[in-house]
This record gives sequence, C-alpha cells and structure tokens, in this order.
Amino acid sequence: MLAAHMDEIGLMIKRIDDNGFIRISLIGGIEPITLVGQAVKLIRQDGTSICNGVVTMGEIHDDSEIKNPPKVEFLYVDTGLTKKELAKKGIDIGTYIVPDHRFRHLGKKEIISGKALDDRIGCYLLIKIAEKLKNYRGLDIYYVFTVQEEIGLYGAKTSVYEISPDWGIAVDVTVATDSDIQRGPRLGTGPYLTVKDSEIIANPKIDDHIKALAKKHKINLNLEVLDYGTTDATNIMLSGGGVPSTIFGVAVRNIHTSIGVAHYDDIQQAIKLAVIILKNPPKL
Repeated sequence: MLAAHMDEIGLMIKRIDDNGFIRISLIGGIEPITLVGQAVKLIRQDGTSICNGVVTMGEIHDDSEIKNPPKVEFLYVDTGLTKKELAKKGIDIGTYIVPDHRFRHLGKKEIISGKALDDRIGCYLLIKIAEKLKNYRGLDIYYVFTVQEEIGLYGAKTSVYEISPDWGIAVDVTVATDSDIQRGPRLGTGPYLTVKDSEIIANPKIDDHIKALAKKHKINLNLEVLDYGTTDATNIMLSGGGVPSTIFGVAVRNIHTSIGVAHYDDIQQAIKLAVIILKNPPKL
C-alpha cells in the first residue's frame, strides 16, 4: 500500500461579523503570520470558486503599527461583501477558504513552487509510479489517495483497514531546513527516508532494504530523524496486528504555508527509486 494524502492545509469560516468580515478556523497546521495579506478563494464543497478574498487584520487594515505576531483569532477575510451579500452567494459557517496560488517555476526550471505541495507532490509520485508499473504483474500494489491527513490521518486509517496490506509506505514530503537558521533536509539532494518522527519509528527491515537498493542503483537517499510531525504511515503501521511501514518522499521549503518550494530532480529520483523498490519488494 502506497499512501499519499489529497487534502491540504486551509481555512474554514468560523463566524461572519455584521460588517461582512469573515473570521476563520485553521484546517491543519498553519502559522498565522504566513496568512496575512494572502489572496484566497472561498469554495464550494465540490471545489468550485464562489468569490475571492484577502486575509487581513485590524492593524494591516488601518495601516497601524503591528506590535505582536498575529494570532488566528485576530485575522479575518475581506471579500468586499456585506453579510447579506455573502449569504446570497451561499457563503456561511463551514465554507472552505483556500490560498489562491498557481504552480510556477522560480529562477530556474528545476525549482518549482505552488500551493499544497504537501502533498500534491506525493499524489504526483503515485500517479507516475502507477504509469511506469502499469504492465507489472509481480506484486499487488494499492495506490491510495487519502483524505484528512492534515487533521488526524483519518483516511489512511479507514483505507488500511479495508486493504489489509502486507506492508506500506507513506509517500509524503518533509520539511526542508536548508536556511541559515538550521541545517537539515536540503533541496536538490534526492529523496528522503524518515527513520523516525514524533509518532513512529519506521520498520528497520523496510528501511534497510530501501537503503541497499538506493546504494546499488546509485541513487542518493537521505535519512532523517524528526522530533515533530507524523504521516499516514502511523495509522498504516498501527492497523490490525501491525503493518510494517515507512515514510518516503522529498523535501519542501515553506511546507505549511500557502506557497511551497521544491526541486524537480528530487521528485524524479523519488519516482525512479520507488519503481525499483516495488519491483524488488522487501522480504518481511
């Protein structure tokens, strides 16, 4: 079972003030300061757009001095509409709000940016891996696009219960810490294997097998140990009597903001290694 989550971090309407300003609730882990000044779209359940908005706060609105980092309760979305006009458009408590950004290349074509790279990159990996293995008959492979990972790994929990796989991999992204502040996962160095995060220690037999395959095929594979965060692998591993699992993916800068940054070569190397792993599965 390969699991990549389709859901993304975002916002939901919590309250609409009498003046039409929309108070928000966070979906997933977002640093409020990254939302200030961002363009957003209000969308229906089917994903279609209702109207546009801008995230702001009192001090920004009035061009006053900001003395403290903003908290989510101080932020609101300005659509330019009154409460009555919002209601006419069907905008109410529970309506979703998402960042309004598009995929693009930065200074060179290998460096890509866009919203929800966590985990659109993982979903892209699964699609490309499935394409390359469409005629492969050596293994029953389940490509699972999960939901609600960002708020509790719920889609993986129900999916693994239904599939009952022999082993699993969460195909996700990790935090690139290649700024001057920290030294850790870097863009352009190949895929990453997460040995441990805050919830699980990945299965060592699977990890050792993946490391050996990467070395044999001369693919640079990075290892990381995290003290925070977790992935769908946690609920895969805890299913039934236990399912051996690990976490595989690439590094992304600004991961839990409205615009992430990644390296296209890392993605291609991840696809290459994943195909090799599935053609040479671990013996557990």
